[in-house]
Amino acid sequence: MIAGMMVAVMLTTGRSVGAEQQVLGSIDDAGTRTIQIRAENGAGLSADVLDRIGGIDGIEWAAAFSSAIDATNTQIPDGTRVPVRLAYGTHLERLGIPKSSPVPGGLAYASPTALTQFGLPDVAGSITLTTGASYGMAGTLTTPDFLAAFEPVTLIPQPDATGGETVNVLLVIADRPDLVAPVSDAVLSVLAADDPTKITVQTSEALAQLRAIVQTQLGTFARGLVLVILATTGILVAIILYGLVMMRRKDFGRRRALGATRALIITLLLTQTALLALTGVILGVTASTLTLVLAGDPHPGWAFTTATSILALTTALAAALIPALTAAGRQPIHELRVP
Repeated sequence: MIAGMMVAVMLTTGRSVGAEQQVLGSIDDAGTRTIQIRAENGAGLSADVLDRIGGIDGIEWAAAFSSAIDATNTQIPDGTRVPVRLAYGTHLERLGIPKSSPVPGGLAYASPTALTQFGLPDVAGSITLTTGASYGMAGTLTTPDFLAAFEPVTLIPQPDATGGETVNVLLVIADRPDLVAPVSDAVLSVLAADDPTKITVQTSEALAQLRAIVQTQLGTFARGLVLVILATTGILVAIILYGLVMMRRKDFGRRRALGATRALIITLLLTQTALLALTGVILGVTASTLTLVLAGDPHPGWAFTTATSILALTTALAAALIPALTAAGRQPIHELRVP
């Protein structure tokens, strides 16, 4: 019975939970926690904004970037021009940029797309900006989803920035999707731009709201289905155990006559039920996991599986409690008397 319950939960609610996790993961990949602030030329937004937003709770990551400057392979002056940005921030290692540099401010890092356009697929060479400055190509960038719109991406980290440098893009990642709106308001309040009318903000608040709706609806359905299955299983287990107790009532009467206490009878029944339920849980989890894997369906994860297993054991023990009390309450004289 418990094995069947585990299979039913894992193949219905478990499959729904796995699908929910995939949907939420897809939404998160689209950047539900991203706040992008763009400053036009003359807005007066400087790199020291990172110091001011550093005291705002709910920010996981932040970085600022200059306006794009065209650059070419130093060896191919007439080659493809690729946009390059100066990068400001203390956590650029998330992008694949080392925390320390042998030539601070003198090295560039590019995405695979940018390296191909530069003609530097082996990350060996240098680039020259239209301003005349040259930088050695030091490594490959890891381009996260929130930088996909900037492809091809080439960044020149500025670890020795004074804070007065002009920036045109500020990217902020909130800790959670529901914090996008309040974090956005807090960041805007400390921008200190000379001309706020030249500031535009793009947030993923709509995606965050969609995420919350999807999670609520799928979660409510999943919880309701689990409760129905658990309740049905609990009732059936209680009925079966009660029938077994009534069939063995004389056996329990003999045990009482030989000195067994009510507590001992209850303990024996609950222990037996727990061992059988544990066996059922193991069989059910194994069978349902193999079924999901073979069918190519999403697995709900081991956290859900563990929680469901604990609920199954608890349900079995709760269902066994009344039959156990009934068995412990049998009177030896009544059960052992000969008609």
